[in-house]
Amino acid sequence: MRRTKEASWETRNQILDAAEHVFLERGVAATTLAQVASSAHVSRGAIYWHFENKSDLFSSMVERIMLPTESFVASIERVCESDPLGRMRAVLIASLRDAACNPRTWRVLNVIFTKCELTDDSGAMLLRCRTAAVELRARLKVALHEAMLKGQLPSALDVEYASTLLQALWAGVLRESLLDSSVIELDRDAERIVETWLDVLRHSHACLTAWHALRQDVAAHLSHA
Repeated sequence: MRRTKEASWETRNQILDAAEHVFLERGVAATTLAQVASSAHVSRGAIYWHFENKSDLFSSMVERIMLPTESFVASIERVCESDPLGRMRAVLIASLRDAACNPRTWRVLNVIFTKCELTDDSGAMLLRCRTAAVELRARLKVALHEAMLKGQLPSALDVEYASTLLQALWAGVLRESLLDSSVIELDRDAERIVETWLDVLRHSHACLTAWHALRQDVAAHLSHA
């Protein structure tokens, strides 16, 4: 019985491994279960034994990885220490490099962002991504606030804006590297990229609360002129 369960699990993982490669090559919508079965060297019946349909197969494939956003959230929880900005810098660099150096993560993210059409079947995945994104912004705000208290960032930093900006920059670099890894090599460039982001937070007047308030005042003045 134990060997039977192990063999069944091995077959399931074999199918999921094949799905990663076939979805990446053909796109999710254009891929058939017969093509996945052929790549996995199993029968279509074996696929239906483990998965209800292609949507279930896709969801199970995504569930095998921790999304970079989720990894980031888990790591940045421990940012409240003597060097919060240094810790955040290390987490940012590690998150970029992990996406580049972990083959499974890279393949699945590539399928999600470049080979997956948004349909009703994508609902669970999108909810997972959005939930992680909301949690990440909350964690970033805490980390940035800690860095401000330690004097590592300007005391007038607009934390709400800075956390949103940092998350957008991070997600954008990940997406661009998936689209064309020759433009951005995450393993090579991660440290330089993160230092650029942190320099923006340290030195850009546009990241300060006063700058935002001034813009609002000017806009209000112009609207009444």
